[in-house]
Amino acid sequence: MRIYTKFGDKGKTSLVGKVTDKDDPRVAAYGEVDELNAAIGLTIAFCKYSDIKEILTPIQKDLFIVGADLANPQGEKLNRINPIRVSEFEKTIDEIWEQLPALTHFILPGGTQTASLLHLARTICRRAERNIVALSKKEKVNPDIIVYINRLSDLLFTLARFANRKERVEEIIWKGKK
Repeated sequence: MRIYTKFGDKGKTSLVGKVTDKDDPRVAAYGEVDELNAAIGLTIAFCKYSDIKEILTPIQKDLFIVGADLANPQGEKLNRINPIRVSEFEKTIDEIWEQLPALTHFILPGGTQTASLLHLARTICRRAERNIVALSKKEKVNPDIIVYINRLSDLLFTLARFANRKERVEEIIWKGKK
């Protein structure tokens, strides 16, 4: 099987056996989830902490499920995202948050390479979330996806702070115009 079909050369793609435009909101939504997955993969590639990698790797698998779910909202046989994952995220966030200094101001995204990549993944996650929410106002979307993506962005933020803490890199606080 070839990687190219030439079908997309006219701006069309196949969405669950149905021909649709490549700028269809559903195609855009799962495309952004794919971009998020790639950003997490890049983070894993550069991360030197096994504990962070162990958290991120299963998320990549989850995001394939999320993408499939977005591509086929009516699919009965899909392995839809398990809401238990959100509870697992919350537990991880709470455990890590206890190790971090209190957050009293906004912080600038950055710091270590891993933290910076996690912040980038977080912003991609937020964009995907906005577009999934917009899609959900027009078409059926599994509501568990919205909760999952929202909590994932919280987890990515927490992991970015954690990565900086591991390397003793101070967060840069933003206090407004100064």
